[in-house]
Amino acid sequence: MRALTYQGRRDVRVETVPDPRIQDPTDIIVRITSSGFCGSDLHLCEVLGPYLDPGDILGHEPMGVVEEVGPDVTAVTPGDRVVIPFNVSCGYCHMCGQGLHSQCETTQVRERGMGAFLFGFTKLYGQVPGGQAEYLRVPFGNALPIKVPDGPPDDRFVFLSDVPPTAWQAVEYADIPPGGSVTVLGLGPIGAMAARIALHRGVGLVIGVGLVPERLDRVSEYGATCLDLRRYGKHLGDAVRDLTDGRGTDAVIDAVGMEAHGSPVAKAALTAVGLMPDALAQRMMETAGVDRLAALHAAIDLVRRGGTISVSGVYGGSADPMPMLTLFDKQIQLRMGQANVPRWADDLLPLFIDGDQLGVDSFGTHHLPLEEGPQAYDTFRKKGDGMIKTLLIP
Repeated sequence: MRALTYQGRRDVRVETVPDPRIQDPTDIIVRITSSGFCGSDLHLCEVLGPYLDPGDILGHEPMGVVEEVGPDVTAVTPGDRVVIPFNVSCGYCHMCGQGLHSQCETTQVRERGMGAFLFGFTKLYGQVPGGQAEYLRVPFGNALPIKVPDGPPDDRFVFLSDVPPTAWQAVEYADIPPGGSVTVLGLGPIGAMAARIALHRGVGLVIGVGLVPERLDRVSEYGATCLDLRRYGKHLGDAVRDLTDGRGTDAVIDAVGMEAHGSPVAKAALTAVGLMPDALAQRMMETAGVDRLAALHAAIDLVRRGGTISVSGVYGGSADPMPMLTLFDKQIQLRMGQANVPRWADDLLPLFIDGDQLGVDSFGTHHLPLEEGPQAYDTFRKKGDGMIKTLLIP
């Protein structure tokens, strides 16, 4: 089959690789019909590259049609249309029972002290082949796939693999009071969807902050108040407080993470890690603070006293400095973590089946053949061509 593979820093290629096969009685094989990519995939090709091997198959946002099932699979049959959450979770362990599928005890990477396996996502998370390919082996076939109806296009459902669940969890973790306010930092796919979900759930004031004009326009069209960071810069906090009676918003969602516009020193550190030999780079990641923390520091400034910061953006450093005095003094609550996709599927699926309540039919900005994946990665990294969310079509 054809698959998009990691080959080195900023180097991805579509290659012919062996077809996946049933390995366990509860496995299924899915023929992929659409597969998205996002900022997390770019992280793999930059600072997290030392945890990948050349030839690893990328992608964690797939959907498709069941082609083959293992002998113990009863929940789906060949021909069923399914979305595959990016968490590789069993569905029956203690953590899955708590709705913490990203901490699944069956697939935790204990030798590295990390959480559950993720599709297409480095040795830190199991090095499981991803879904930017023609076919995908999916374990836990009775619990993991999300069955969706025939009829609507892939765009209606494919994002259930990651974006809406991640954004829903970000809003849930933000704990915004009824009629309250939230600032969303970063208006890429997760930030844009978080703004939509917050508005859908009745948040009184949603402030979106970003740098890219197309992304600001896209979010403002849904009713958010958008602030261009290029205009407000160091005065962003004053602008947000002006909109909230001088307090700051009840919550802030950091949908940016390690790629934040900010410290040139941290940017240099990220670049250096990506260029180091793998063993040295891994030690650097595991012992040093290498993140650009501009977005997180902004969140601490923007949130009101006693408010909540919800972090959905990915950070990679292990010793990042934090302003603990300010966090303590402002009595800030901080919640974060990989999205527990299956936990939120029941909340979200009705919003897609009963019409298109979150605008997902038009959420994808680009639909490209899998063979054009390398060019798409480069365009997305440069934030070019108005690219916000891309689906690759095998």
